[in-house]
Formats: sequence, structure tokens, C-alpha cells
Amino acid sequence: MALLDQQGRPVPDAWHTVADGAPVPADRPAIVPLSRLAAERDDLAARTAPLGVKLGTGELAEHVAPYLGLVSLVAVEFAKFRDGRGFSTARELRERHGFAGEIRALGHTLPDQYRFLLRCGFTTVAIPDDRDAAAWTAALGRIAIAYQRAADEAAPVSLLRRRLAGVGVS
Repeated sequence: MALLDQQGRPVPDAWHTVADGAPVPADRPAIVPLSRLAAERDDLAARTAPLGVKLGTGELAEHVAPYLGLVSLVAVEFAKFRDGRGFSTARELRERHGFAGEIRALGHTLPDQYRFLLRCGFTTVAIPDDRDAAAWTAALGRIAIAYQRAADEAAPVSLLRRRLAGVGVS
């Protein structure tokens, strides 16, 4: 899978995704399922390498909140591109739980959703190798305005309009 950052650039992936039951490497960053993190919390916390957690479909921010102090990456899986729970999960991780680490989108997402993923708090997006990364990068330039506040720094169009008019906004 190709991994894209917030500017649409390919970035190397140092993380190793560990399947249930497989040994967790002690010397490199590892992503484990939430169920495994819950079951092996103490052992995984004792590792010296960074730890990440993968949230499956239906696992929400509140489910991983007790473990956020142990992880530096949360990977959120999208089972279908039309399932919006992953967007809400990322935004809750940022705004409600104050998670400042990497949030990675996995699974079924579309280039047209890229800007929205970033606005909700995702920092990287994993795309299948058979997909054209250039289409994802191009999608970032298609929508340049925002209509409402989000987890990113983009100013909503209503605020920009008031700034241009010089009305009560500094």
C-alpha cells in the first residue's frame, strides 16, 4: 500500500501491521488490533518501539480512548467508502480526546474524500498499490474552500467573507 501525507506526497511506512496471534516485533513500530491492545496492554506498553492501534469498522474513538497514552498512531479502517463513522472517529480523537499523534485512514476511501479526511484530523491515507496516487494528490486541489470549521486550520468561507468585508473579525 502507498501511504500519502497531508500534502499528497508518498511517504515511507515504518510501521508493521501485526495480525492477531502473530508475534509483535520488539524493535520496530507495530500496529496491533484494539482487541489485542486491550488484552495485552501491560506487555505492549513495556515495548521500547512505538505502538499503534488499528480500529476496525464499528470501533469508535471512545473504545480506544483509555489507551491513547500508549499509542502514537491510530489506524482507522473504512469497510465501505460510504461509511462515515471513520470521519467522526478521527474528529473525536482530535477534538474530544486531544490525540496529537498520527491518524491513518485504511481501507475503502476515494480520492474525492481525501480533503475531507484531512479536515477531520487524518494525517496519512493508505491507498492500495493498484490505485493512482496522482489522482489522490490532484484531489487536494479540487476543493479549496471550507463551509464549516473542522479539525484542520482551514478558515470557513463565512469567516473569510467577513474578513474581506472588514466586519468584526481580526
